[in-house]
Amino acid sequence: MAFCSNCGSAVLEREIFCSVCGAPVSSAIRRPAVPHNPATPPKISGAKPAMASNAAAALSYLLGFVTGIVFLVVEPYKRDKFVRFHAFQSILYSIAVVVFEVAWSKTVLAGMFSLGDFWIIVSTLSSLIWLGLVAFWIFLMYKAYDNDACKIPVIGEWAYRQALK
Repeated sequence: MAFCSNCGSAVLEREIFCSVCGAPVSSAIRRPAVPHNPATPPKISGAKPAMASNAAAALSYLLGFVTGIVFLVVEPYKRDKFVRFHAFQSILYSIAVVVFEVAWSKTVLAGMFSLGDFWIIVSTLSSLIWLGLVAFWIFLMYKAYDNDACKIPVIGEWAYRQALK
């Protein structure tokens, strides 16, 4: 079996490049296979993240504050400042959206009976606001996946300071 001389991962015979680091296989070296003893687990030199930072940052927006909190406590990502920034921003954006939606719905509900025929306009406006919030949420996911630290005006500054701690 061949091993990459750059990262040390196993490389198949027919591969042209290492699937982990992208180094050419011609630079792969051959080492004898070491039999694995099931009684002792293999030693891992360092914990590699399961996914790239940009993917983790984009996924921190997926379920709002839930995935944001998950990426703040999961080991390889809780030290990554880029993932931490987007996780904090995701949490705060989700909280802000929930607070806004509750306040907006209470206001609309209180005025529903007094608005009369304007109810159609207000309900259309509510749908457009909701659509705008969802579109901005998707935009934030896209920017995180694109390795861009897009800051929301007030929330982003706080998230940035928290990510540096």
